[in-house]
Amino acid sequence: MEENKDASLLVIVMDTNPSQRIIRENPHHLTQCLDSIVAFANAHLMQKAQNKLAVLACHHHATEFLYPTPGKPLDIRQVDGQYEAFTLVEKTIKQKLAKVIGEAPRLSVPTESLLAGSMAMALCYIARVNRNKPAGVKINSRILVVTGSNECASQYMTYMNVFFTAQKQNVTLDVCALDKPLSLLQQGCDITGGQYLKLPQLDGFLQYLLWVFLPEPLTRCKLVLPPPVKVDYRAACFCHRELIDIGYVCSVCLSIFCKFSPICTTCHTVFKAPAPIAAKPKKKKMKS
Repeated sequence: MEENKDASLLVIVMDTNPSQRIIRENPHHLTQCLDSIVAFANAHLMQKAQNKLAVLACHHHATEFLYPTPGKPLDIRQVDGQYEAFTLVEKTIKQKLAKVIGEAPRLSVPTESLLAGSMAMALCYIARVNRNKPAGVKINSRILVVTGSNECASQYMTYMNVFFTAQKQNVTLDVCALDKPLSLLQQGCDITGGQYLKLPQLDGFLQYLLWVFLPEPLTRCKLVLPPPVKVDYRAACFCHRELIDIGYVCSVCLSIFCKFSPICTTCHTVFKAPAPIAAKPKKKKMKS
């Protein structure tokens, strides 16, 4: 009976930025990904009646909730052969996304997606759901990020705050990279115990979602999933927002810089310039 009270909350963060390469080359890919995500979301709701769902659209200018929407839900007519709740999810997400894309400002140059902020909004939503849950009900929460954007080292600090907040709240972070490998998000998956997947091809998107990300994190250890890849734990410098192998760390605020600076630009602490390394004197050869 206690297991029946447990619910699973899935928050999907969908990257809808038109600057993504896969969307620039073929805008139809957005519709293809949307259909797969809607089918995956309904599959999550179908597993248990207590399961909950939220979907966020991460655009280049803002983040919007696609489902659920505040206020009165849409008036959906029953479709023969389809569960009404599934129809509500599909129609609500598609209508809301069409509104978000239609109201978005036009881009003249490619712009990075606000993924870190979207994930922070997802954590806030999870915290609100847990605060308002009935007594005796346990909610297992997780976030799934679906993106085809490139690495955004400029959002490094926000990413790290999100990762460790999710770890503290026992929220699992899963990432499905549609285009290029994402080392920062890979770090978040490793920190929170989630699954990271670099999609080999877009044609099997729904199959990968159902195979890798539909099972609960506690169940995945019993399944045959893609082997984990080596995590790139390089940090991004605070001066140029680029990933570095070796750098300088402020001993006061732990800010990271790729080059030495006498004043920390974050906390304004003054440091002494490092003394030059003295050359070792050459040993004289003893005459025999």
